Amino acid sequence: MHRLGGEFRPEYIFPTNPFVQGNNTAGQPIDLSLSGHLRYSFQFRPGSLPDRIYGGAYQGIGVAYYDFGNPDELGNPVAAYLFQGARIARISPRLSFDYEWNFGLSFGWKPYDEETNRLNMMMGSKMNAFLNVDFFLNWMVTREVDFSAGVSLSHFSNGNTKFPNAGVNTTGAKIGLVYNFNREEADLTKSLVHPYVPRFPRHISYDLVLFGSWRRKGVYVGEKQIASPGSYPVAGFNFAPMYNLNYKLRFGISLDGVYDGSANVYTEDALVEYDAGSGSSRRKFLVPGIQHQLALGLSGRAEYVMPFFTIGVGLGTNVLGRGDLRGLYQVFALKINVTRNSFLHIGYNLQNFQTPNYLMLGLGFRFNNKYPKVRH
Repeated sequence: MHRLGGEFRPEYIFPTNPFVQGNNTAGQPIDLSLSGHLRYSFQFRPGSLPDRIYGGAYQGIGVAYYDFGNPDELGNPVAAYLFQGARIARISPRLSFDYEWNFGLSFGWKPYDEETNRLNMMMGSKMNAFLNVDFFLNWMVTREVDFSAGVSLSHFSNGNTKFPNAGVNTTGAKIGLVYNFNREEADLTKSLVHPYVPRFPRHISYDLVLFGSWRRKGVYVGEKQIASPGSYPVAGFNFAPMYNLNYKLRFGISLDGVYDGSANVYTEDALVEYDAGSGSSRRKFLVPGIQHQLALGLSGRAEYVMPFFTIGVGLGTNVLGRGDLRGLYQVFALKINVTRNSFLHIGYNLQNFQTPNYLMLGLGFRFNNKYPKVRH
C-alpha cells in the first residue's frame, strides 16, 4: 500500500553545551526546534505474510525543514532520510502503539568559523548525520487517513569527522497525518486475523564487514584539549558468527579489527609553533608507530531484523591495543540489504559509553544464510 504523509515536530533542545545555553550572539538559550516533514512510504498489505511476521511494517523516504530559532549562527537545515516503523502493540482494531526510526543527512548548517561564527562551538560542518526514534499512537481514522501523535527523540552530529562536534539533541512531540492511496475497507480488519506463520529455520550465519572512514582528533595539553589540524584515516573489519533465533532476532560474537590513524597521536611537551610568519599558532601533532594504531577486539552483538534493514548493537573490548585503543567500545549499526547475501553497513563506534570514536562506512557479506524468503 502506498502512503503519503506530513508531520510537525516541536522539540526541546537539551542544554548540553554553552552555545545553546546562551553563549551566542543573542545571549539567549536556544531551547526549541520546529520542523515540518513530507514523507512517502509503502506498507505490506494487511494479512500478507510480511505483515503477519513484522507487525504491519512500513518503510520509506522523507525530507524535513528545521528551524532552531537562530538562522544567523546555526542556519535552517534540511534533512533527507530513510525511515521504517512497525506496530509494538494493538490497543483496538483501529488504534495501535507503534515505533519508528529515521536515519539520514542534514544539509545547510552554518558551522563554526574562527572569524565569522566563532561562538558556534557546537557544529563543525555544513552537513551532519540525522538520527531519530519515535514512539506514538496510530489511529486509522478512515479507510484512507491515519492520524499519529507521540514522542520524538533526535540527534544531529558529524560523526567526529570535523571539530567541533558537540551535536544537537532534542526531544518533543510528533504529530502526523498519512493518506493511504490504495487501502481497502477490508484491510482495516485483516491484520486482526493471525493465520499460520511458517516455522523459522534456526541457524548460524557469518557476517563479514569491511569499513573505512576518517576522523578528527583532540589531544589534552594540561586541562585544555587541542584539535588536530587535519583528519586521520580509519579502516577495519568485523567478522561475526550470528545465531539466527527467529525472523526478527539474531545474536553472536564479533571479531573486530581496526586501524585508527588518530590513535595515540600526541604533542611535544613544548608545543611546537609553525607558520609563525603568517601569525598563525597551530600545534604540531606527532604520530606514533603503526603498532600503536592497530587493535583487535571481541564484542557481543545483537541485531533486530526487519524487511530491507537490520539494526545492530554491540558491546566489546580490545584484547590487543595500546593507549587510546584500550577500554570498552560500543557499536551502533544499520545494515541496508543490497542482495540476499550482501549489505551496506553504516555504523558508529563509541568509547566507554561517551567518547565519540569514528564512523564505520562499508560493505558486508553474509555466508551460510538460510533466512527464509518471505513472500507476499
